[in-house]
Amino acid sequence: MAKNVRIMNCRPDDVFRVLGDAWLYPAWVVGASRMRDVDEAWPQRGAELHHSVGVWPFLLDDTTVVEDWSPPNRMVMRARGWPIGEARVTLRVRSYGHRCMVRIDEEPVSGPATLLPGLVTTPLLCWRNSETLHRLAYLAEGRAE
Repeated sequence: MAKNVRIMNCRPDDVFRVLGDAWLYPAWVVGASRMRDVDEAWPQRGAELHHSVGVWPFLLDDTTVVEDWSPPNRMVMRARGWPIGEARVTLRVRSYGHRCMVRIDEEPVSGPATLLPGLVTTPLLCWRNSETLHRLAYLAEGRAE
């Protein structure tokens, strides 16, 4: 399982405002290139966002579904990225003085990626999620109240 942590100059509510706006997903998730549709129930449990992964002309349409939405502390999503597979992504947010600490955990849960050893997948996911948290910080800090 890949684990990344970042201290952000904002409050947990600021982070959850970004997470609650599914149309911002491609702005902070590395690999997501565009949004196609979002369930009206987003970000409630079971709601889906429909996105594309990759770069044109090599785009794959896929979905991400909310498994748990517990602001301002936790969000769990199941992200699809076929043909690679699916991953469970958990975001944990907690106050850290006048800032917040955001942790993202990602693990492959189905598909070919589960057959690869963690020695291969973990460094790649950590590298990607470091940039993902960097982008999330820009959005949350920029929108901080």
